[in-house]
Amino acid sequence: MTPKIPISVLVIVYTPDLQVLMMKRTQKAHTGDFEKDFWQCITGSLDTPNESPRDAAVRELFEETGLIASEHELQDWQHTSEYEIFPQWRHRYASGVTQNTEHWFGLLVPNTSVQITLAPLEHTHHQWLPYRQAADLCFSWNNADAIRTLPERLTMTTKDKES
Repeated sequence: MTPKIPISVLVIVYTPDLQVLMMKRTQKAHTGDFEKDFWQCITGSLDTPNESPRDAAVRELFEETGLIASEHELQDWQHTSEYEIFPQWRHRYASGVTQNTEHWFGLLVPNTSVQITLAPLEHTHHQWLPYRQAADLCFSWNNADAIRTLPERLTMTTKDKES
């Protein structure tokens, strides 16, 4: 198996009224990977060294939700976060790799009625939650931190459109 690339993307799908799409990860019994069920946003690693973070965000968004980025507003938040890879998941990476760099993106959709088609090997359920509740539900502190920035990001997006 080819080692994972320690560069990933996080995509927060949200509405103008700050509802956030949350997805429940498929159980370990199905994937062999995870010790418990948990809720998260869209995440995934680059597939190849030549794949850009934006292209990875578009791909992961479609793979995990069926959403097509070009039909909505995909925003590169120009933010990266470096964190330590959990020891139980380091076997997926090349020997000695302990850090991952994650690029943050947002996808602004008009409302919560957009059609979501989950990848059953990755997620079993989804729900829309107000951003504070979504952040509190997250397994990953990084997902939670990104969600908590939504009010500021929505304000910046609105100002950019008015300019």
